[in-house]
Amino acid sequence: MRTTKRLHLVLASASPARRKLLRAAGIEPEVLVSGVDESTVDHSTPEALSLTLAQLKARTVTERLGQPSVNGSAPESADRQTLVLGCDSVLAFDGEILGKPVDADEATRRWREMRGRSGVLHTGHCLIDLSSGREVGAVAQTAVHFAAISDEEIAAYVATGEPMQVAGAFTIDGLGGPFVDRVDGDPGTVIGLSLPLLRGLLGELDLRITDLWTATPASSTSK
Repeated sequence: MRTTKRLHLVLASASPARRKLLRAAGIEPEVLVSGVDESTVDHSTPEALSLTLAQLKARTVTERLGQPSVNGSAPESADRQTLVLGCDSVLAFDGEILGKPVDADEATRRWREMRGRSGVLHTGHCLIDLSSGREVGAVAQTAVHFAAISDEEIAAYVATGEPMQVAGAFTIDGLGGPFVDRVDGDPGTVIGLSLPLLRGLLGELDLRITDLWTATPASSTSK
């Protein structure tokens, strides 16, 4: 049976790109940063790492809200049902699992290796329903093809500081966009949140993504 309550989404991430993506889709999330130390988590595959980190973020925020993190039950308000969403991204490139670079030197080295080549961005998603304690999760993958950029372009990009703030040392929705030739798959995965995957996870909880709409952005008629 579908819920008749007003849905409320809590995003367990400090990423402005994820929040912007949700807002553009008509969803206004509350943001609660998990504070999870990502450096303490290690896995042999990028899929497992991205999902584990997403789960840790979602469960940490869920516990902070005073609700069970997994397989529990707790009362919600009479008219509101809260969901917690955790996401995390890592880049699989040349046999390595790459998160955020530690400094400018590492970002520079990565870009010199990645330019003109391809990697796969993995973004784990974990969604927890505070009303029931039910948890669902999945990983989205998108192939990323990097442009053959020059040393001068790499130096200028690294100097902006953006590569140190994102998994894989690049973005497609910021200054790094011109340096990505194309992506094969959902571009939202590369930004940090796959809306089609989120829709699927909501379906597993017998919810609809339209139930999360708090605003419907006006369609632009200009070209």
